[in-house]
Amino acid sequence: MAVIQELIRKESDGTISFGNYKLDVKTKVSDFEHEGDLFKVKTYEKITKLEKNGMFVYESVPGTAVFHLNMKENEISFQVEGAENAQITLELEAEKEYKILMDDVNLGKMKTNLGGKLVFSAELTDGEQAFVKVVKL
Repeated sequence: MAVIQELIRKESDGTISFGNYKLDVKTKVSDFEHEGDLFKVKTYEKITKLEKNGMFVYESVPGTAVFHLNMKENEISFQVEGAENAQITLELEAEKEYKILMDDVNLGKMKTNLGGKLVFSAELTDGEQAFVKVVKL
């Protein structure tokens, strides 16, 4: 796959894709409407960040491209691509336990902090994707 040239887009399966880790200048798109929600994405080689209705959803350092982000009540899943290993932060429910799977390998359980942040690393190689699934326990 490639980066998201338009920075954020709707997919035919009802999910969204966003991010362009190959940009050398921070670029953003605001007020992107999808299923009644407004999304904002900021992205470039050093960071990719997504907000939904003004609330934090996703951040990666360095920047990544995210494909088919699917947010359900008890699960979030997506494919992620980047030039190198990335630290990913998701905003979920505060002080809850989640199971993290990457390419169907169980990375273990993690508990979110008081702010609902869940932080994990993704081993990425330029041009290859990892499938991430986070399930509330």
